[in-house]
Amino acid sequence: MDSSFNNTLFSGLGVNGLISIIVSLICIGMSWWALQNLKLDLFIRHPKSAQGKLLQLLLAIILGHFVAKFILDYLSWSQMIKYMF
Repeated sequence: MDSSFNNTLFSGLGVNGLISIIVSLICIGMSWWALQNLKLDLFIRHPKSAQGKLLQLLLAIILGHFVAKFILDYLSWSQMIKYMF
């Protein structure tokens, strides 16, 4: 009985991890797509250079991480509401 509980627990953790990875990658991709419309030449000397593209990628990762964290937290909070009643 203890073994089936552990399998269920680990399976649930695995699904949550997979969902987190997928949501994070989608949010980073959406952030990258949104940052393509930003005029970086106002802030960076050579936005088409490797350094400019790296900065854009890092900004997309940072922005995507915060958006994904918000979505995953919101999902977690909405699942906790059922314990109020």
